[in-house]
Amino acid sequence: MDTLKLYVESSNPAQAYYLDEVEIRQVSETPTTPPTEPTSGIESRFEDGTAQGWVSRMGTETVQVSNADARTGSYSLLTTGRQQTYAGPKLDVTATVQKGSRYTVSAWVKLAPGEQQPAKVRLSVQRDHQGESTYETVVGNTAITTGGWTHLYGTYTLAHEADTVSMYLETPEGTASFYMDDFELSLVPPLAIEKDIPSLHGLYQGQFSIGTAIEAFQTEGAYGELVQKHFNSVVAGNAMKPISLQPSEGQFHWEEADRIVQFAQQHGIAIRFHTLVWHNQTGDWMFKDKNGQPMTPTAENKKLLLDRLETHIRAVAARYKNVITDWDVVNEVIDPDQPDGMRRSKWYQITGTDYIDKAFRVTREAAGPNARLYINDYNTHEPKKRDFLYNLVRDLLAKGVPIDGVGHQSHIRLEFPAIDEMEQSIEKFASLGLDNQITELDMGLYSNDTDHYETIPEAMLIRQAHRYRALFDMFSRQQEHISNVTIWGTDDGNTWLSMFPIARLDKPLLFDERLKAKYAYWALVDPSKVPPLPAGSNE
Repeated sequence: MDTLKLYVESSNPAQAYYLDEVEIRQVSETPTTPPTEPTSGIESRFEDGTAQGWVSRMGTETVQVSNADARTGSYSLLTTGRQQTYAGPKLDVTATVQKGSRYTVSAWVKLAPGEQQPAKVRLSVQRDHQGESTYETVVGNTAITTGGWTHLYGTYTLAHEADTVSMYLETPEGTASFYMDDFELSLVPPLAIEKDIPSLHGLYQGQFSIGTAIEAFQTEGAYGELVQKHFNSVVAGNAMKPISLQPSEGQFHWEEADRIVQFAQQHGIAIRFHTLVWHNQTGDWMFKDKNGQPMTPTAENKKLLLDRLETHIRAVAARYKNVITDWDVVNEVIDPDQPDGMRRSKWYQITGTDYIDKAFRVTREAAGPNARLYINDYNTHEPKKRDFLYNLVRDLLAKGVPIDGVGHQSHIRLEFPAIDEMEQSIEKFASLGLDNQITELDMGLYSNDTDHYETIPEAMLIRQAHRYRALFDMFSRQQEHISNVTIWGTDDGNTWLSMFPIARLDKPLLFDERLKAKYAYWALVDPSKVPPLPAGSNE
């Protein structure tokens, strides 16, 4: 059809009439072509002697096929002449990746002969939309040498709109030359939750709420279904951190946070706020003086910084006052290696501990009397750090600072800490009449910062399950002193530990990357489904 005309007629050609408020509305969409299906993927092995779409990212480095070395076959891709750390081979994957789809990304990299080793390389994504570029790390900084090929492996979900998407290799420092071979970008089949298993939060009803950390994209699809089924509390993993909400002074970005809030409200899920004040992930502008220079400890700068703190808190609280119940007011203020136990952050350098006092008092005023206000930190099980935090909170309470509870991040590992230490910390803060929340729970499988598994041994997952059971048994014993336990992520495919402390495979959560229940989940719900501890384990 080329044209469509609408007209009004009458059986009486001499009759006059008025016509007003004509509306044409689309009531359903009938696509003229089938909807686009996600492309299955890309392989680059370079055996045809071409670069297969890979190009120089900056236009100054040389990206060419080489037969001097190869992981498989006879050819690989060699990048030389790099002048910036972010220069390297780039592949446009716009036609392959689709919004909402998940992909595995695999590449093998080797340092070129003559380069100083080891060097490090990472695999990144550049996403361009409406003239703005966003950069995401798929595989974090990974050591490479001249002695062998190193495997880079990760997953990527295109969670946002994009006009163009490209993948590229870069280095965190230096401009070393390197080979790449056997690149693969593969579509992961759509996710689906197990609908016939018990609800996790239902298991602990009457004891404490069960939360999870999410990003805005996890309010939809299978992720959203998983959250609705198993969790009755959510916290934003990143969307509510200071730099996310106010990246530059007076410019607030609410979209991602609002999506999480709207999702939670729609499904009757409580919301924790993380975090109002932190030394990390806060815009540099916060610590610049009125002339745009780094702040120094002066009375003028102290006032300016505390005024900015108040402005930020009041803006956030005004938007979410009636929907968010629990607030991480200040985060990670303790450093046990300092004589007084206080982290020497910019906040502390400019204001001393006044920023903590100010943050709690302003939040109480702005968020209202029913909001519960928390001071949040990691490694609160360590006696030295615990005692510094305890003394700080005790002294603040004595001055009338409105603190309702302590948040214990609880990023723990398979080997440590002792659960008894965690319990002692909860009891110590409860002795002040404070609530306790477990705010960022996960259980990394490694005992050090260097090991790396290509495949996690099943024995480790069994040990993890038994340790999770022992941990939650302790939480249940302490239910009078604990109001919430939040798991830091929905599933193993969305964990910060895939990039920290190094890029490596880790499985710290209750559901795997396909959203299937792990032994760790069953240890809480039905321990009979978990194999016995491997020989030599003592959890």
